Amino acid sequence: MKIISYNVNGIRAAMKKGLINWLENENPDMVCFQEIKALEDQIDTEEFEKIGYKYNYWFSAQKKGYSGVAIISKHKPKNVEFGTGIDYMDFEGRNIRLDFDDFSVMSLYLPSGTNMSRLEFKLKYMDEFLNYIKLLSRKINNLIIAGDYNICHKAIDIHDPVRNKNVSGFLPIERQWIQNFIDFGFIDSFRFFNKDPHNYSWWTYRANARANNKGWRIDYIMASKNLNEKMTSGKILKNIIHSDHCPISMTLKS
Repeated sequence: MKIISYNVNGIRAAMKKGLINWLENENPDMVCFQEIKALEDQIDTEEFEKIGYKYNYWFSAQKKGYSGVAIISKHKPKNVEFGTGIDYMDFEGRNIRLDFDDFSVMSLYLPSGTNMSRLEFKLKYMDEFLNYIKLLSRKINNLIIAGDYNICHKAIDIHDPVRNKNVSGFLPIERQWIQNFIDFGFIDSFRFFNKDPHNYSWWTYRANARANNKGWRIDYIMASKNLNEKMTSGKILKNIIHSDHCPISMTLKS
């Protein structure tokens, strides 16, 4: 069971850059998209169905051309949950979850803190989201939360930790939140398999950052600790380019 998470920075733009052909070759069981920036009726969903993703679910922001998440799957879920039930989160289309018999998969797009008001919004979101997950974990033991968390956990996850120490995405309060999230009972699937530095999932378009690998690791597939014995790989697919992010993957044995 291969699960991919990918902030596509616009699903329609990514499709024009060869996303469908890549997915067909990569052949994951399901893909969690973030930042789709489109309504479902603006997306040619038949393109996904043609390559085997018969079950695709889209949760867009109310604001056009902004945010939004989705999950496409080759397997039929027994339940689909659009949003969290917390209105200000759901207005921005930041959470969707598919439930299967043995596990559940969520696509998550946490806000970025680009200015003071958005940072305050992000911190509020983080606190309420963690509380939501704590409650959800009481009924779902095997939960996989894949997405763009917009936070680097440790210094190893960012190319310049010193100069970015006061930048949103690497603030102490944000980094501690990621640690609290893990401590609650989740595994960072990539770090479970790979402890090496210089592994990033997002690069600014400025200053040739991607070519110079001056990036941030802000995309994660977090898995409930109950799944640790089933996890067989966690990867960053850094050479795949349809976005300013790259896809990440986790594989589970059945």
